[in-house]
Amino acid sequence: MASGEHHYQVDVEWTGNQGSGTSGYREYGRNHDIRADGKPTIPGSSDPAFRGDAARWNPEDLLVASASACHKLWYLHLCAEAGVIVERYTDHALGTMIDTARAGRFARIVLRPHVTIRAGSDATLAAELHHQAHASCYIANSVSFPIDCEPRIDVLPD
Repeated sequence: MASGEHHYQVDVEWTGNQGSGTSGYREYGRNHDIRADGKPTIPGSSDPAFRGDAARWNPEDLLVASASACHKLWYLHLCAEAGVIVERYTDHALGTMIDTARAGRFARIVLRPHVTIRAGSDATLAAELHHQAHASCYIANSVSFPIDCEPRIDVLPD
């Protein structure tokens, strides 16, 4: 694995000017495009509770998705090293944000990975590797709120 410092360059362009800029709270759209060289554009907005477009990704969705994806990537890596053969992995992650008068914060993310492993793989080890994945996850190590993991492991029949 590469060590050292890594940089991530993204561009966010606001596309919500409806003709009068930010002349009033209800006068502008929250839409924006998130771009990085060589990658598809992500259509973004704010949460619909904050006048955003429900059809677009909001920062809160992206934070929960980042935590889930980072955990999954570490988990698959650790399984490959340990000889646990994962055939399927899905996660139904849930983030809880507390909204206050002028600010908000995430209180918790719960990852609920459902992992299917090949017959002959160690289900106990497969469950334990979630703890190591959590300890290694860059996103989990970067936030100030808990990210909990409630895995389910299924073993394919012989």
